[in-house]
Amino acid sequence: MLCVVGDLIEDVVCLLDSELHHASDTASRIIRTRGGSAANVASFAALTGSPSRFVGCVGDDDLGKRLCAALAGDGVDVRAQLRGHTGSIIVLVHHDGQRSMLTDRASAADLGPIDIDVLDGVTALHVPTYSLIADPTARATIDLITEARQRGILVSIDASSESVLVNFGIDRYRNLLTHLAPDVLLCNEDEARVLDVASGVPGVGLIVVKNGPRPVVVHVDDAHQTFAIAPVANVRDTTGAGDAFAAGFLPAYTESRNLALAIEAGHRVASRVLESPGATLDTRP
Repeated sequence: MLCVVGDLIEDVVCLLDSELHHASDTASRIIRTRGGSAANVASFAALTGSPSRFVGCVGDDDLGKRLCAALAGDGVDVRAQLRGHTGSIIVLVHHDGQRSMLTDRASAADLGPIDIDVLDGVTALHVPTYSLIADPTARATIDLITEARQRGILVSIDASSESVLVNFGIDRYRNLLTHLAPDVLLCNEDEARVLDVASGVPGVGLIVVKNGPRPVVVHVDDAHQTFAIAPVANVRDTTGAGDAFAAGFLPAYTESRNLALAIEAGHRVASRVLESPGATLDTRP
């Protein structure tokens, strides 16, 4: 089972019909979906046949309860703490499919101590960096990572956001990675650049760099390998594509330790999300 720790929030996805008109109106189509990087990974894994568990904090409100129910409806084992109010992200999707996000994490940032029984039956623990940047969530998550490593569970961390890394402090983050010693670090090309992963990150076993439509680059020790990926014909929205890659890659890699097979599995799930509006597997018009 894949266990994911982090955010479950509401995504308000705005598909812009044109360039954003500053200080004026811009026609758009607005879709409300379940979001949050951790919840996305757990959902995509469950929907594509890999058992998953979500651990996080949501608001003790109607929205939070609906989001938990929707995630459970996807087949995810939901272990949620309830307090405060549920967060939201405004996702502006531009013509080229790229997106800008306005984030209010709200209660997602208030995760407290986690019962270690959430690791029962778990083979891989995945943590977006959003869960490592501030207490109390960071302390609770780091404690769970420590327990997972003691149990021999594969630990994966997603770099999540270039701006989050820069604000946290690059040297500070690299030191944190060395301390946590994850088996896998997932990042995109911008995150890889600011972290200078080409020079290696002590303690990290495997660094997987996603480069959009370009080959995936994997850094192991002092060497790197590249893996070509199939093109995606109709990119509608990049929201959640990295989470989808994690949802496909981690179960396959945990089971097989075969990089080529795992990257293919990750890209297969990511392709479906790229062809969908928001962080969903819904490819309908």
